[in-house]
Amino acid sequence: MTTTDSTPLISEHDRPAAAHPTAILAIILVSYFMIILDISIVLTGLPQIRVELGFSTVGLAWVQNAYLLVFGGLMLLGARAGDLLGRRRMFMIGLSVFTAASLVIGAAPSAALLLVGRAAQGLGAAVLVPSTLALLTSSFREGPERTRAVAAYGAVAGIGASVGLVLGGVFADLFSWRSGFLINVPIGIALILAARRYLAETPRVRGRFDVIGALCSTLGMGALVFGILHGADSGWGEPLTIAAFAAGVVLLTAFVLYERPSGHPIMPLRLFRSRARSGAYGVRMLFVGAMMAYFFFLTQFLQEVFGFTPLVAGLAFLPMTVVNFAVALAVPRLTRRFGNATLLIVGIAVTLVGMAWLSRLGADSAYLTDIALPMVFIGIGQGLAFAPMTAAGISGVPRVDAGAASGLVNASHQLGGSLGLGILTAVGVTSAAGATGADEALAQRVSGALTGGSVLLALALAVSVVCIARMPRRGRARRPLTEGFDAPLEP
Repeated sequence: MTTTDSTPLISEHDRPAAAHPTAILAIILVSYFMIILDISIVLTGLPQIRVELGFSTVGLAWVQNAYLLVFGGLMLLGARAGDLLGRRRMFMIGLSVFTAASLVIGAAPSAALLLVGRAAQGLGAAVLVPSTLALLTSSFREGPERTRAVAAYGAVAGIGASVGLVLGGVFADLFSWRSGFLINVPIGIALILAARRYLAETPRVRGRFDVIGALCSTLGMGALVFGILHGADSGWGEPLTIAAFAAGVVLLTAFVLYERPSGHPIMPLRLFRSRARSGAYGVRMLFVGAMMAYFFFLTQFLQEVFGFTPLVAGLAFLPMTVVNFAVALAVPRLTRRFGNATLLIVGIAVTLVGMAWLSRLGADSAYLTDIALPMVFIGIGQGLAFAPMTAAGISGVPRVDAGAASGLVNASHQLGGSLGLGILTAVGVTSAAGATGADEALAQRVSGALTGGSVLLALALAVSVVCIARMPRRGRARRPLTEGFDAPLEP
């Protein structure tokens, strides 16, 4: 293992203030918002995509998973590239790839080309996103300045998916599902020009790329998700299903064994020495896995059972979106009063209440009492949880591991979404095995998936209580958002 710089990432009081902090924060947040947006902007167009390009029910999940798997699987390599080559440079390269891939998707004439474009988007996002959080932590000093910046970043993670559903519905209904991707092109070009002007390059570290580790982690996660989806579609005892699971386990085991002695790992195992930080990664995977299935299934339910247009289906998420946004804005103030761990635990618990309520959906459910009201709980919970979750994942990290830590935060986000969607798609398909009509089958699939999502949230709550709820009460109100979660790293 290489020797690390022991200077904490978040304890640099003497760092000079960044030039143009408002412009820097805007560039980081808008780029991250665009990445998060494209996780959900496609969802309200899924029924149109299935009909236009000929996807099956299970195959439709790959519209999401092609993006999420490449995104999450290559995230750590993208973070390492930022450390070695400079985060500003990788930010601009990732943004360029993402923008070009959005153009490909917007013009895709076939299902295959759409999936290729989604995978290319994932590649661009994997290069871009680790640099966003690393640039944020290197541009804003510890204290209120960084507290506000990290809170805004966490808020984008929380509300981006909700806003994407609304915008996706608007685009799909008034224009086409394709327009939700084409809009990225002018935004991406504007961000590239702004980044050239306002973002400063970060110092580079010496080392090399861990390509073998990146391939093992990406292919291993991909094999597990393929096994889950193939098992739901073709049977859990089918040879290809078993082979996929076996390959996934072997590749991920090889990844851990290869990373342990590596001098230049993409995932430094020392990051997991903090129980709270390890817990934060696990909580994020479970939480996002549940939320991804919530978005994926509920948009289809609203359109195919309730008969909503894509626009109305997107607007149907407004109870969650509005509340989520309002709560996220209040997080810095609530943090000073109650502390990060309290906000995280309460946020997950409130989200669990909403998800469990929503899991009772049936073909005869009413929008107001069975969907809108549970959405309010989910919006409150998600608004409270994401910023503390993000802060816990980067707390106490040495500067040399900044890219890897931010990569792990975002990798756990995307891989959690991919695994969660795969698992809960399988749960949903199994739940609807005895259904007779199309509406009843979809309602049972949605109810089964959301019940499974409630289980994931219950696990996330348990992990957060066991691993993260250890903050001392004394002095909590004076601590910035990124402090107070974990013990120092071992030397």
